[in-house]
Amino acid sequence: QLQASGGGLVQAGGSLRLSCAASGRTFSNYAMAWFRQAPGKEREFVARIRWSGGSTYYAVSVKGRFTISRDNAKNTVYLQMNSLKPEDTAVYYCAAKVVTGLEYLYWGQGTQVTVSS
Repeated sequence: QLQASGGGLVQAGGSLRLSCAASGRTFSNYAMAWFRQAPGKEREFVARIRWSGGSTYYAVSVKGRFTISRDNAKNTVYLQMNSLKPEDTAVYYCAAKVVTGLEYLYWGQGTQVTVSS
């Protein structure tokens, strides 16, 4: 129900835009988020957006460089990543949870982002 895409190899300082296409249900009462997991590290939160209203929240490590947005007509959430650093290298996952819930119930399959120095 969540399909992530847009990863790739980019040089440090470059940009990528990830997409997360949602299907199979209405996500209007959900918050959508991006997480990432680097090799040997735990999965970490990157950014979140409420499907309704569009309020956003970012991890400190990406604030000012990454922008999360959504396109209601396309049922798609985006993560625009600018000024990429080698430490941004990870598999990026999109996820969804009910706005009032604690747990992310739906997860995409992940897309690899590699930033070379």
